[in-house]
Parts: sequence; C-alpha cells; structure tokens
Amino acid sequence: MNIRSLTRGDGVVIGAAVVLFVASFLDLFGVDCPSGVDCSNYSSNAWDSLSVLMGIYLAGIIGAALLIVSRAMPGRKVAGFELGQFGAAFTVFSLWTMFWTIIDAGDAGAGLILGLLATLVLAGGAVATPMVPALQAPLLGAPRPAQVQPAYGQQPGQGYGYPGAQQPFGTQPGQPQPYGAQPGQPGQQGQPEHQQQAAQQAPQSGGAPAGDFTPFWFAVPVARPLYGEDGAPNPIAELAPGTWYLAVEQRGPGLIAQTQDGRRGVLQDTTGIQRG
Repeated sequence: MNIRSLTRGDGVVIGAAVVLFVASFLDLFGVDCPSGVDCSNYSSNAWDSLSVLMGIYLAGIIGAALLIVSRAMPGRKVAGFELGQFGAAFTVFSLWTMFWTIIDAGDAGAGLILGLLATLVLAGGAVATPMVPALQAPLLGAPRPAQVQPAYGQQPGQGYGYPGAQQPFGTQPGQPQPYGAQPGQPGQQGQPEHQQQAAQQAPQSGGAPAGDFTPFWFAVPVARPLYGEDGAPNPIAELAPGTWYLAVEQRGPGLIAQTQDGRRGVLQDTTGIQRG
C-alpha cells in the first residue's frame, strides 16, 4: 500500500486505534483500597472480560483496520457493503458500547476513561473524513517532481520533458512530456513500448477528444479511484498522491488517465489536480 494515499483522517483513525489498544491494558474500574491492603487482585483490565474486550476495544481496532485496508482495495465489497462502511460501523458500535459501559460503571478507571476518548476520536474521524475537506488532505505531502540531470552532450538547463523540467525542442510551455523525449518525437523515446502505442492511439480511441486537448502529466491531491472506460461501477485502479499520471483525453468533466503499467481509465473527480 502506498503510504502517500493515506489522508489526515486516516492518521486520526490510526492514532485513536493505538490509544484504544493501550487503554485496553489499563484498569477498567477504580478501587478504593484501604491503607496497607494489597488490592492488586481486585483490579482488572479489558483482557479480563471477553465481552468488554470484543464489544469495545477490539471492535474499534478492527474498524480502524478495515478503514485503512479499504484504501488499499478501493471498491472491495462484502455482503454489498464496502469495507470502509463496515469499518465506520464498527467504530460507531465501539463508541456506543463504551458510552453505556462507562455510565453503568459507577467508578470508571483509566481504561474506560481513556477508552471513551479514543473511541470518540476514532468514530469521529471515520464518519467525518468523507465530509470534511481538511481531513481528506494527504497525510504526507506529495514530493515535488525530481529535476532530471542533463544527459551527456546536453547543455545545462535542458530537461527531458518530465514534469518540472524545461520543455526543449520547440514545445509549448506547460506541455510536459515523459522522460526521455527526443527532438521531433516528444514523449515517445524512452517510454515503454505499450505506453508509446497508447500515446499514439490516444486521439483515435475512447471517443473523439476535444480539438484543443493536449496530453499532459498530472498528480492528484488525494487518493482517487480510476474507473474503466466501459462505465463499470467498480474502480480498476487507485491514483495515489505523489505519483505522476498521463492525461490522454478529455471525457466530459473527467479525464482519460494512463497509469505507469499502461492501464487506462476515467478519472471522474479532477478537482485540485496538479498539472506537470
């Protein structure tokens, strides 16, 4: 899994799950121990009660794990529901059970108090991430495109057309080309053969593009699904922040994008993309 596909909301969920795991080892209830009496036998944590352990602590941790796994396998469903939906349901159930447990406890210990705070943050992060743009931002910032070192015989400052380098050989500013472009063949030399063929066939496949459309490199601000050109509802890939992809065609409000392994699909959400 690409760690750069994680969002700030995922970071909140992971942190809360770690705190919840630590809380499971702390005392659930406070014990009023008289002076000089060993009350260690009266203390207990979540691991001493299977119902509390499974219904609160492990339920929340499992929910967090499902949310993170759903990032690696977008569109994966179980019984008609996506893994992320199952994960969010587990976190809410953990909070609900913890709330009534701590009310019934009377004298709550550190394990229940810290667990309540952790489940509150955990459920809040799981539910709010899809709705709050600030939580959808990348957990780790996307790296800037690397400057390619000049090849033998080139003058300093002449790039190869990769995003972030200068565009030689008479190309228009703002039209990035793949690494290895040569005079008269922008974006062809240095590419794998299947990508060369895809670039040559881009104007003829998948519908007629707009007359003024020029292929360009781009990066997404957050992980976004790439859907098949046949209109299937399940994603065929996930575009991750920090990686450059080639837009080969305009498809309505979306883009036909090509991944490094040559797969093509429709990027429906193009808001905030960074052009190379």
